[in-house]
Amino acid sequence: MGVKGFPTSSDIYLELDGKKVAVVQSYTAKASKSSKSVEAFGESEPVATIEGQRKYTLELTRLYATDDAVSDGINFYDLKDFSLVICKPDRKVIYSGCEWSTIAEEGQLNAMVAEKITVVASKRIETTV
Repeated sequence: MGVKGFPTSSDIYLELDGKKVAVVQSYTAKASKSSKSVEAFGESEPVATIEGQRKYTLELTRLYATDDAVSDGINFYDLKDFSLVICKPDRKVIYSGCEWSTIAEEGQLNAMVAEKITVVASKRIETTV
C-alpha cells in the first residue's frame, strides 16, 4: 500500500480521444510566457507590459503503454493532440493540445516503454475533485 496522497503511476497518464493510452511514472512541468514591454517616446522605462502566450513544457519519465493501446497498435511516435492528466489528492490538472518534441527510449525489444518524452502543451486546466 502506498502512502495516502502520494501519486502513483495510475495518477499520471496520457489520454487520447478519451482513452487512457499510457501511464507515466513521474513528470516535471515548466510554464513560460512571451510577455512584451510597451515603450513610449521620451520615457526611460516601459509604460506597460503585455502578457504574451503561454507555453507548457513537460518532461515525462518512464511511460508504459496500456494493454488497450498496445492491442490498438498505438505507437508513442504517432501520438498527436493528446492530453496529460495528473490526478492529485485535491484536484486534477489537465494539459491538453499536447505534441511530443523529443522521445528517448532504452533498448528493450517489444517493450512499449519510453524512458523520457518531452511534451509541449497548449492549454492547462485545473479542476477540484
